[in-house]
Amino acid sequence: MRDGSACPTALKTGRRCGTKTVYIAEKPSVARAFAAALGKNFRNSDGYMEADDTIVTWCVGHLVSMSYPDAYDASLKKWSLATIPFIPSKYKYQVIDGVKKQFGIVKRILTDPQVGTIYICTDSGREGEYIYRLVASQAGVKGKKELRVWIDSQTEAEILRGIREAKPSSAYDNLGSAAYLRAQEDYLMGINFSRALTLRYSDAMSRALGNDHTTIAVGRVMTCVLGMVVKREREIRSFVKTPFFRIQAEISRPDGPREEPSFTAQWQADEKSICYGTPRLYKDGKNDPLSCRKGGSGYFFTKSRLFRCCQ
Repeated sequence: MRDGSACPTALKTGRRCGTKTVYIAEKPSVARAFAAALGKNFRNSDGYMEADDTIVTWCVGHLVSMSYPDAYDASLKKWSLATIPFIPSKYKYQVIDGVKKQFGIVKRILTDPQVGTIYICTDSGREGEYIYRLVASQAGVKGKKELRVWIDSQTEAEILRGIREAKPSSAYDNLGSAAYLRAQEDYLMGINFSRALTLRYSDAMSRALGNDHTTIAVGRVMTCVLGMVVKREREIRSFVKTPFFRIQAEISRPDGPREEPSFTAQWQADEKSICYGTPRLYKDGKNDPLSCRKGGSGYFFTKSRLFRCCQ
């Protein structure tokens, strides 16, 4: 730790370098939960809360993103089949335009010489790890003690446990590497396939849709989900109504007391039946064909199990 006299802010504040602790969360609501759990008399400021020796600040989701191809070469702003696949040897990152103000606040706090310890309180997972590491890298955070808080909920007890048991950030390096790799994979798929499919099929789709231009966006998750939606929509549109039948029985004991309730049971074919699998019999996969209870309706039975089931 550097001596306080060598700290540029020490002469102004009277504080030694590295005496403050910062807690950085992924979003304001989580930051407020941490501030409440810490139980200090925080003063609200623009983009952070501060007590005498503690600062709680936050991201607003992602503050930093991967740069578009034209950040590498201005000529790549024009889409062309001749320039894909685009695979940079070293990836570039930039602060997202809409959150530059909050990034500036966070950067100033994290790099303040008075700050010695940073508790990383972003969401406990790969994406939360990625969000902080991007911010720390872009802000140029160096020489700080970084501790990772890993919690399962935002209750006061869980937050305090997470702070108490926080591990060095380096213990999560593998998770951080996985996060970077996932982001790079998404980037390469999105950039290259979006350009390739747009260049190849945009004119045809625009004519079909009556648009001047159509961009075909491709993403690792987005495209898969879209495929599922399209598949289901095609199934709905091609559905053909088929008549079906139910075989039901009203069952009661003819010699039983009058007050004993009867019940309705529905027959379902088992695997040995010649009727098994026929579309002309009603099927309900949510019900067990062997279930049978007294005092209600909608019970299912098979021919061979009826007596045993309903004793």
